[in-house]
Amino acid sequence: MEPIPDIDPTETKEWLDALESVLTHEGTERAHYLLERLVEKARRSGAYLPYSATTAYINTIPTGKEDRSPGNHALEHRIRSYVRWNSMAMVLRANKNSNVGGHIASFASAATLYDVGYNHFWHARSTDHGGDLIFAQGHSSPGLYAYAFLLEELSEEQLDNFRQEVDGKGISSYPHPWLMPDFWQFPTVSMGLGPLMAIYQARFMKYLDSRGLVQTKGRKVWTFLGDGEMDEPESLGAISLASRENLDNLIFVVNCNLQRLDGPVRGNGKIIQELEAAFRGAGWNVIKVIWGSYWDSLLAKDTKGLLQQRMMECVDGEYQTFKSRDGGYVREHFFGKYPELLEMVANMSDDDIWRLNRGGHDPHKVYAAYAAAVRHTGQPTVILAKTIKGYGMGEAGEAQNITHQQKKMGTTSLKAFRDRFGLPIADDKIDDVPYLKFDKDSPEFVYMRQRRQALGGFIHRRQRKAEALPVPPLSAFETLLKASGEGRESSTTMAFVRILNILVKDKSIGKHVVPIVADESRTFGMEGMFRQLGIWSSTGQLYTPQDADQLMYYKEDKSGQILQEGINEAGAMSSWMAVASAYSTHGVQMIPFYIFYSMFGFQRVGDLAWAAGDMRCRGFLLGGTAGRTTLNGEGLQHEDGHSHLSASTIPNCVSYDPTFAYELAVIIQDGLRRMYDAQEDVYYYITVMNENYPHPEMPANAEQGILKGMYLFRTGNRAEGEYSGLRVQLLGSGTILREVIAAAGILEKEYGIAADIWSVTSFNELRREALDITRWNMLHPGEPAKLSYVGSCFKDREGPVVAATDYMKIFADQIREFVPGRYKVLGTDGFGRSDTREKLRRFFEVDRYYVTVAALQALAEEGKIPAEKVAQAISKFGIDPDKPNPVTV
Repeated sequence: MEPIPDIDPTETKEWLDALESVLTHEGTERAHYLLERLVEKARRSGAYLPYSATTAYINTIPTGKEDRSPGNHALEHRIRSYVRWNSMAMVLRANKNSNVGGHIASFASAATLYDVGYNHFWHARSTDHGGDLIFAQGHSSPGLYAYAFLLEELSEEQLDNFRQEVDGKGISSYPHPWLMPDFWQFPTVSMGLGPLMAIYQARFMKYLDSRGLVQTKGRKVWTFLGDGEMDEPESLGAISLASRENLDNLIFVVNCNLQRLDGPVRGNGKIIQELEAAFRGAGWNVIKVIWGSYWDSLLAKDTKGLLQQRMMECVDGEYQTFKSRDGGYVREHFFGKYPELLEMVANMSDDDIWRLNRGGHDPHKVYAAYAAAVRHTGQPTVILAKTIKGYGMGEAGEAQNITHQQKKMGTTSLKAFRDRFGLPIADDKIDDVPYLKFDKDSPEFVYMRQRRQALGGFIHRRQRKAEALPVPPLSAFETLLKASGEGRESSTTMAFVRILNILVKDKSIGKHVVPIVADESRTFGMEGMFRQLGIWSSTGQLYTPQDADQLMYYKEDKSGQILQEGINEAGAMSSWMAVASAYSTHGVQMIPFYIFYSMFGFQRVGDLAWAAGDMRCRGFLLGGTAGRTTLNGEGLQHEDGHSHLSASTIPNCVSYDPTFAYELAVIIQDGLRRMYDAQEDVYYYITVMNENYPHPEMPANAEQGILKGMYLFRTGNRAEGEYSGLRVQLLGSGTILREVIAAAGILEKEYGIAADIWSVTSFNELRREALDITRWNMLHPGEPAKLSYVGSCFKDREGPVVAATDYMKIFADQIREFVPGRYKVLGTDGFGRSDTREKLRRFFEVDRYYVTVAALQALAEEGKIPAEKVAQAISKFGIDPDKPNPVTV
């Protein structure tokens, strides 16, 4: 917007003088109140006054109102310098020895931001404090390792094996709890996930406190981000939730070094101003830390605001260039635009001008910002700290576009780094890039230990187990193990809701169960839980719900148990991850059940699902309305034929596709045992359907097979018929098992072919077990070979094997290698579409008639029946042999 001309400077001065008087005599709060009343009056009078979401390009906290750090600044500077060197040395040595990469520049810009937190703010878990949660910026990991090294939490050997983990001696490239389960808490290097997960972790803290499960007052969630990372949709996607829920236990620290991987974040603009507008508009408390202490005297002289004007004029691309040059360049191109500014710095040397520091590198400014953030109530806080990417790297990368990828530094740059930070390294040792340590009786080492002891101990200590939960026996689900009864039909979704009701009523673990939904409770028949359990709300229910007179009314409650996340799968998944990691972050085991449209689950939040594996989450994901033909009427974007394939890519995700209620009960009960009694670091993905049908009683001794992934549901009868001596093996999962059962009936009644029916609850688990057996056999030549579970099932069985599922053919095809003899697979490759279930199954060629034809074709290929019998069946069942392949249309 063009500036509005001042048509009456005298009147303007009177108003400004009046405001100055209020500021001087009554303070900023009174001044703010009066200004707000004036704006309100102007708007009520019809004036158009657009909201300004940004403030001046200066520090939010005035110099005179800054909290002063109580620390020993000289010792902290020396410690910080050692950390800087060691983090750089780790990357350089790793590349010199093994060429494994690494990043220097990110932590170089953020060192002060972390150092102040380590020394003064971050509480470890102790008897007096539940501990703060730290989401570290992924690319800054070398600096955090370097700090741990100085505290003797990591060894020199571990640092020398940075990014070299295969032999078990190294440390991971980025924060990975799976690879360093005693050190890292959260995986954050998939950029954008850290801020999203942090918001829901902070919210879950409030949930635990509201329900009286964990006392979380005084604990903070600290999240470190890069300004380039803020372009990820997930980074800003949930910030309105954080303010809406008044998450004053949440602090974002955005390292605004103005550079992303390839160049400036906003070369033609100002990323700090942009982020300030976004966060202020969303209701956050925003603290800008732009200028360091060396600017204070210049800003104090800036009575006309010309320096602030120049600060606002410059775009980030210019600021980057200034720091890549020298003081003379800054004098000419920054101050030189206005004679008054040149006069302001006339007594300063070029070196003095070069020392004008950015706020994110000034421990005094950072401390003041952190202190204000910790003290602030009622809102989450974001600190926007301006820094220099590659700070200290000099000509090797400081404020240069190439700095993010810089992994080498020459002798000249190393000497410059050494001299800049006053490090005790001789010239003849500089190229060895030695690690620096403090003696145990040195003031620095003692100080580091004292500061951490005052804050509860070392911050990077992850808890791996909590108190085991008493898991109910399978008999607790007895009603689901029996047949549903004559004329009674239900879906596996309804079976899940019944199981959930049993669990929430359990006296031992009921309060630990956390149902999570993304605005689909009614879809999955869970609305009965609204009144029973309540939907958690930090404010309770401030209104009378429209359906208050109904039994299942919409009940929000401060102590509610359900997490209702709205239309937000990524947020619901992040909530699930917070609950699923509570054993580690809060020392109490919680049992999350997140049910969602399966198509909008794994597909949409696959990156979070992978991170959940890395984070060693424990809990249940329920893919509702699963399968490509089960959800009739909704169409392509709703019908899932591949979520199990996504689940199979996550090593510690255990996935099942059950057909009957008893299968679901067995799977969930054993999952509870594995995760909450044995405390295995796995999580479950289980698909459930909305198709109603009768459920039989559980066959005797089926539990082991259900859990392994397959069991014999029914042995085929040798019926009278043309081919009564033949037998086939039919496999099915989910609702398509019922089509397989129907196909077995056709084969037996119309052809006299006996059909053994196998319920496959998990092709994924079958494959994993078989691959493990195959590997063992390969590595143990000469020893008796082991037989996979799949192989043992078919070892003494006659006939070809046919498998049909509601998923892509590759799902069932995973076990082909381990099936002896002929194996045919039917599946639902292609885009989904709307129609009835019957038509969809015919279209995707997975109904009972296609299963029958596939079995006949397999027998024909084995020469056991003539090929014309297959052709006759195709004609008899009304199958068009020339219809397009479903995958192509």
